[in-house]
Formats: sequence, structure tokens, C-alpha cells
Amino acid sequence: MRTRISWLVVATTSTVVVSFVIPLCLLVRTLAEDRAISSADQQARNAAILLTGVGSDAAVRDLLSGLDAGSGTQTSVLSARGRQLGGGPPMREDPEVRRALAGEAFRVVDDRGGRVLLPVVVGSRTAVVRTSVTEDRLRAGVVPAWIGIVGLGLGLLATSVVVARQLGGRISEPLLDVARVAHRLRGGELDARADPRGTPEVQELARALNGLAERTTELLASERAAVGDLSHRLRTPVTALRLDAEAVREPQLAERLQEHIAVLQRTIDAIVDEARRPVRGDLAATCDAAAVVRERAAFWSALAEDQGRPMRLHVEERPAPAPLAADDLADLLDVLIDNVFAHTPEGVALTVSLGAGADAVVLAVEDAGPGFGAAAPRRPGTSGLGLEIVARTAAAVGGELERGTSPLGGARVRVRLPLLQDPGGRAS
Repeated sequence: MRTRISWLVVATTSTVVVSFVIPLCLLVRTLAEDRAISSADQQARNAAILLTGVGSDAAVRDLLSGLDAGSGTQTSVLSARGRQLGGGPPMREDPEVRRALAGEAFRVVDDRGGRVLLPVVVGSRTAVVRTSVTEDRLRAGVVPAWIGIVGLGLGLLATSVVVARQLGGRISEPLLDVARVAHRLRGGELDARADPRGTPEVQELARALNGLAERTTELLASERAAVGDLSHRLRTPVTALRLDAEAVREPQLAERLQEHIAVLQRTIDAIVDEARRPVRGDLAATCDAAAVVRERAAFWSALAEDQGRPMRLHVEERPAPAPLAADDLADLLDVLIDNVFAHTPEGVALTVSLGAGADAVVLAVEDAGPGFGAAAPRRPGTSGLGLEIVARTAAAVGGELERGTSPLGGARVRVRLPLLQDPGGRAS
């Protein structure tokens, strides 16, 4: 905006400057010509006075030489007897002189310079006084004056640009502040607020953005409260069902009921956890996926050791920034590892790996079990919703889930998450 305002002011100012610089330059040239011609006219009149008062041609020549000395003009006279007194082009055959002999006094300015012709009545005859000014004399002082005028115009133009930049800054800076606050809100800083300053329109925009932030905060708080209430309201009847199932006397029926209730409890937990996910980190969250994977792998290694499962971990040393909160990524990895423990026999090896490519973080969990195609045993209390939750979690941040066969011969689950980039294009 500042640049556009500057260009607008430059265009407007340049139009105004050109509109007065060109006429002013022409006026200076005209004034210089008028000044030189007026000087020549005065010389011609002085010569005319001398011509009427001095009778001798020799004396007139001497007086004319004195008049021209240092004046930058050249005066010549065609006497009443037809003799040319003074230098310059011949006067007898000059059409301008003939015109003056007819009794007309006039001035001429052309590419040869300027001339003043003045008829003088001497006795019964007419003499002509001609005073000439060179073109250099006509243009004396014009070029320096033009340079000064153009310099003044450029100075005004430069001043207008500086003023325009300052005024543009007073308009654009408040807008940029509002934009920065909007970016902070998008990044999850819901306490960010814009300072209403600048033009009335910008102040109204800042107030509207602040109102939007307040409303967003209220809606998130309301959602948190609703999800918390949902969790409490769902778990209470499930607990009652579990107590009633324990009172059933038939062992097989009681076992089936307990298994179904466990599946229901797990499903409710997964749904509530999924519902809480958007508000866990306000709007946007990030974490170092490498650190999270190391921490969760260390947690599960104890259980793997108890079951005799070889567990390998491959994580790069450099940070791997991912667009998920640390808790969400930990839950995602827990689901993947828990699926291995739930659907493979004890002693089956598994591998957890994490790598960061050019634009994605790839988390992979592989095992040496029967894989997805076989009818693998399912642990009581599992619902089969784990991978669906993982897929939705990855898709929510622009990632994806892939299932396949691992080099170990069992199942392989890969989760691709976008790799966060800093403004310079490098991994942040």
C-alpha cells in the first residue's frame, strides 16, 4: 500500500510539476528576450537622439562606437544622405530598413538574433537606426534559470515522495499490525489483540478482529465444557452397566457382557478423545516428532521386554517438526503400538521408525506378525477403531495413513505428516 500511495503521489506531483515547469521555462526565455530587446531599443533611442544633435558623420560613428562598447549590441545608422554609419550587414538593400524608411518603428526576433529599427526624421529626410542583438545575448541566463527551475521541480517531486512514504506508513503500518495479529490468532495465540489506531476504517477493522477473537475464545471454552460434560455423562451409564454385568450369575453370559462393555468403554474413550482433539491446543499446535517418538518408545519398551518382543527404534537425530500437539502425536503412536501388542502373539518383533523428508515426517510401525491379510487374534476389549482414529488425526493436519506389508513379514502402518517450514523455506 505504501508503494502504491507513493506512485500515486509521484504521478500527481509530476503532472503538477510539469504543468508549471514548462510554462515557467518558456516565460524565462521570453523574459530574457524582452530584456535583451528592451536594451537594444534603449540603445536605438540613444542613437536617434545623438543623430539629431550631431551633424558630422564622423562624430556619429565615434558616438555609436561608444554606445556599443560593453553593451552587447551593435548599432548602425543609415543617414539621411544614404550613408551607412557603423558596422553590421549592409543597410541599403535590407527589406527591414526599407520598411523603417517608410516611417515604421518595429522589433524583429528570429534565428539570427534580435533587431530594433527606429526611423529618425532629420530635416526633410528620414534616417534609420538599427540596433542588433546576437542570439547568445537573447538567451543570456536562460539555461542556468532552466536548470534551477528543473532542479526545483525535481526537489519538489522528491519531497512529495518522502512525504508520501511517511503518510503511506501512517496508513499501512496499522494495517500491517492488524495482519500480524491475525497471523498470531491463526497460529493459536487467542490472547492476541489488535491496537485500534490509524484511520477510522483501520480502527473499525481492528475492533472487528478483536471481536472475532473474543467470540472464538468463547466458542472454544463452550466446546471444552460440552466435551467435558459429554465424557462424564457417557461414562456414568457405562459404569452402571459394568456393575450390573458383574451381578449376572451365568459365567459365559457375564464374560460376554463384560467384553461388550469393555469395547463400549474403549469406543467412548476414543470418541471423547477425538472430540477433544480440536480444542486441546486451541487452534494450531506443533511438536518435535522425534522427541515424542523416543519418549513413547521408551515407555512401551518395558512391556515389550516383559513379553519378549524385540523392539527396535530408528529415529533421526535432527528435529522433525510436525503440525500436531505432543499429546496428540503420543496418542497416535500409542494406538499403533498397542495394535501390535493386541493383534500379534507375544514374542513377535516390532520396529518403530521416524524420518523427515523434504516435505513430510514419516512415522512407521512394523511387526513380524501375521499381517493384515490373516485372521489375527484380537485381544478382548479391542474395538478395531484405532487405525480409523489415526487416519482421521493425520488427515486433519494434511497427512495420510498407509497400510501394507513390512519387510519383517507382518503389518506395516505408515503415517505421513506435513513437515513444518519456516518463512525461509527450511524445516523449522
